[in-house]
Amino acid sequence: MKSDLKYQRVLLKLSGEALGSHNGYSIDPAEAENLARKIQAVHATGVEVAVVIGAGNLWRGGSALARGMDRTTADHMGMLGTVMNALALMDAIEKRGVSVRVQSAIEMRSVAEPYIRRRAIRHLEKGRVVIFGGGTGNPYFSTDTAAVLRAMEIEAQVVIKATKVDGIYNKDPKKHPDAVKFDNLTFMEALSMQLEVMDSTAFSLCKDNNMPILVLDLWQEDMLKKALLGEPVGTLVSA
Repeated sequence: MKSDLKYQRVLLKLSGEALGSHNGYSIDPAEAENLARKIQAVHATGVEVAVVIGAGNLWRGGSALARGMDRTTADHMGMLGTVMNALALMDAIEKRGVSVRVQSAIEMRSVAEPYIRRRAIRHLEKGRVVIFGGGTGNPYFSTDTAAVLRAMEIEAQVVIKATKVDGIYNKDPKKHPDAVKFDNLTFMEALSMQLEVMDSTAFSLCKDNNMPILVLDLWQEDMLKKALLGEPVGTLVSA
């Protein structure tokens, strides 16, 4: 099937809430299993899969900042949270028979490999799923920016931003029934409309390096597989 695929190597960006329970917090093993099943289905097509996951289910830095916490400390705590989520997702995927490696931008050799670009690419070439934890390793950068950075470093062909909405709309479709969905957007359009799908740093990085972003609803059945086969799903942000 690999010859039929539009993309051969992808980076999947997941929010921490994707692992959360119904209230969005903690790590729900059932949600981890659900994500693992979807990733396994994509991996089975022959596509090379890398993953970056956030930590919103474990740590909300914005709330801590509002209470006076130091920004660097809050960001470091969030980065540690992404490693916890990465390990939970690794465990769920491995239970489905898929080989996984976790690489962390913050060195913690007893639980994860340090991030080494060439080693990550080699893992992908050998058919392993690679999960990148620890963000960029630096405060003041979101996991969206980390996802774009890693995608460029491993020479992925697209960043797939997994959400619970089937693309990008001009306003929140859950609140506004008349919201209009975009099938395609340019980077400049996405930046000028100040869309909240990704932060402006991540969008700008994609624009400057021509890295397309595909926004789709991961929870719709086979949505990810359809995207890999080139079917028109979600919203594609590109040059």
